[in-house]
Amino acid sequence: MKFDFDANYFNPTDVLECGQLFRFIPHKKGYIVCSADKACYVYSDGVKTTVESDYPEYFYDYFDLDRDYKSIVGLAKSFDIPVLTHCAEVAKGLRLLRQNAEETIFSFIISQNNNIPRIKGIIERICSSLGERREFSEGEYYTFPSAQKIGEMPPGFYRALGAGYRDEYLSETGKRIGEEGIGHLKTLDEGQLKKALLGYKGIGPKVADCICLFGFYKAANFPVDTWIEKIYREDFGGTLKDRKKINEYFCTMFGKYAGFIQQYLFYGKRANL
Repeated sequence: MKFDFDANYFNPTDVLECGQLFRFIPHKKGYIVCSADKACYVYSDGVKTTVESDYPEYFYDYFDLDRDYKSIVGLAKSFDIPVLTHCAEVAKGLRLLRQNAEETIFSFIISQNNNIPRIKGIIERICSSLGERREFSEGEYYTFPSAQKIGEMPPGFYRALGAGYRDEYLSETGKRIGEEGIGHLKTLDEGQLKKALLGYKGIGPKVADCICLFGFYKAANFPVDTWIEKIYREDFGGTLKDRKKINEYFCTMFGKYAGFIQQYLFYGKRANL
């Protein structure tokens, strides 16, 4: 099954290459995207973007297609900040994904102090080792393993897959989530969720913000990394050194839409659009 959407506000390249997910590969006219135990093929002709999948309802929600991004772009421009106005316009095809929360926790534990090609490789090796092989119209893929399955494996298993020092984080957090689940996390507000996530092995402030934003769709979060620090200093004239304070600065400025704006700024500047 497939469905189409206005390409002006759904550009697959912008959505997938902005750093919010890692399980996608170029394919034919677009990309194969995997989430949890599902996959889709997404491509665009510049006028419309098409998603093909056996799970159309899942991916309609995954790509956040119920939300009016034209109004979010307009809101971003209303701050009248030159760099933000530019980034929101050139990256208006970007959308904030509604990802599987459990998968996002492990993905962003792997992401810390890492580069995207290496992150993608580690995750793919974990999926091919512990996940299930499945097929759909565009080929085969592996499901993302359950937390219980991840927790069953010792740190050395992940070290052998290239996870480095994150090996213990994956094993220990897998055990904990395998035993407790994450249902209780989904009931928390932004502040409570971030505090709770910081209690898991291998999750620091920046990773917690990413998980809140990309895994639990808490859009008031504003992850701060090297690129955001650069933007803060060069485009906002900031002088703060502490990332926690920089995070608070942007969250106060942009409120409940901070996460959308973070993505426009991060992707727009990093991709030099």
